[in-house]
This record gives sequence, C-alpha cells and structure tokens, in this order.
Amino acid sequence: MIPELPLDQVRTLLTVVDEGTFDAAAAALHLTPSAVSQRVKALEQRTGRVLLVRTKPVRPTESGEVVVRFARQLARLERDAYAELGLSAEEGPTRVSVAVNADSLATWFLGALTRVPRTPGVRFELHREDESRTAMLLREGLVMAAVTSSPEPVAGCSVRALGRLRYIAAAHPDFVARHLDGPLRDTLPHAPVITFDRSDGHQDAFVRGLLGGRGAASAVRHAVPTSEGFVESVALGLGWGMVPEVQAGPLLREGRLVPVAPDRPVDVPLYWQQWKLDSPALAAVAAAVASAAAEALRS
Repeated sequence: MIPELPLDQVRTLLTVVDEGTFDAAAAALHLTPSAVSQRVKALEQRTGRVLLVRTKPVRPTESGEVVVRFARQLARLERDAYAELGLSAEEGPTRVSVAVNADSLATWFLGALTRVPRTPGVRFELHREDESRTAMLLREGLVMAAVTSSPEPVAGCSVRALGRLRYIAAAHPDFVARHLDGPLRDTLPHAPVITFDRSDGHQDAFVRGLLGGRGAASAVRHAVPTSEGFVESVALGLGWGMVPEVQAGPLLREGRLVPVAPDRPVDVPLYWQQWKLDSPALAAVAAAVASAAAEALRS
C-alpha cells in the first residue's frame, strides 16, 4: 500500500527548504523548531527516504526534490482553485516562474512574454541559467517551466520542441588578422576566446568539432557573464566567440564582426518543459512562448 503524504508535513518540508533552516521555518510557520523537525522526520519515515541534507542552509536530497516539486505544484493548484472560486487571498496577478538561458533572454524570449494575454493576469519571475542546466531548476521545483536544451522530460513535466538557436563563430576583422592568419584548426585553439562563464561550453565544443573530437579553446579566456556584453567583447576584438546569429547580423553588416568559419554554423535545439498542471496562467505563457519561438528560431 502506497503511504499518504500528509499535507502539513509536505508544506513544512517546503518551508524548511525555502527558509534554509529549521529555526527560520519554525518562525515562518509559527511552530517550534522541534515541531518542524518532527514533521520532517515523520515524512521521511513515511517515504522511507532521507529528504534533507542537514547543512546550513539545508539542501533537499534527490528524493527531497521530488517532494518539494510536488509541494510547489500543489500550492499552485490550490491558488488556482481558490481564484476560480473567488476565494483567492493572493492579491494581484498569478506568478509564473521560468528558467531561461541568457541568449534567449537577449534575443527572442522577452518578446514572447508581451504576447501573453492580460487575462489571466500574470507576473513573471525569470531565472537566468545555461540552457543545459535550466532543467535542473525544474527538477528542484524552483521554477514551473524552462527553456532547455534537454528533450528528456523532467518527472512530472511535459516537453515540446521550440526550434533551433543558431550560433556562428565570429571575431573582429583585426582580431582575425592578428590571431587567425593560417589554417583555422591550427590557429583557433590558441587564439584568445570569450566565454559567458565557467559553464559555457559552446567555444570548446566548436574547437572539438573542428579538430575531430579533441582539444579545447585557448587557455586565454575572458569571461563576460551577460549576453550583450559577450557579443560586444567579441566585436571589440578581445577574443573570438560563438555569437547568436540574430545578434551577429547587424554587426556583420557594419563590419565589426566577420564569420570565422562561415560553413560551420552551430544549431542548439531548444525545448519548452513545464509542470503538468491545469493552470490557465502557465498555459497562456506556454502558448505565447511557442508562438514567438516559431517565428524567431530555426525549425
């Protein structure tokens, strides 16, 4: 027989994760720390799994992430039900939290949000993360939806293809003359490179593709953690980088950028993953994102 998950215990676990400590959760719930600890322990006994790593702040285990995600989904359904019954205590529009990569934010995603109808009212909470890691925020229950490069649905989520975001290897003309005067496979791995942050693997992947699966970009790396700043750094000649096609276009026409390898564009497939919830606000956002992606991304 499958054990039930008492709602007070589930909500207590979520509060502990959100507040970071048992003491802070106790204050938020108007309980004693002992009572909070007992609820979490009782939930762990019911599930037969350790749900929290007792650090400061606490961290959910893999099993704990499942329960936390369930708790957030339950809270969302509860608020939607109250709203439909006219009993909502939540003032203002519905909050929809989405994880999205920086390049999508800088190019097409914000335009998608302008397409969301005013009814139902929605307020957005965006989390910027690399497209290879946005699904992690879904898995942890921190967001309701994500633009991700993973086609494998997170448990409890649906997935749909959005299209492909094209990147081109580009650099300033003077940079090409200084650093790339010779066969690209010999010069590019040693030329200064721009990266977004330490998790940005686009440049290394391009070099590996150029060299047949081995190697990496230069050790001379300039990390620029904004999409606009990244592109501007490449256009200023600080290094070469993989630039989204839509951002590169005007700079190519102005002569501030030139393609390093015109015949080797890189397409990154993007997907929309979201909780399987009957939420009008989430459905409206999903429809707007799909519509904008169909126009902005390559099929």
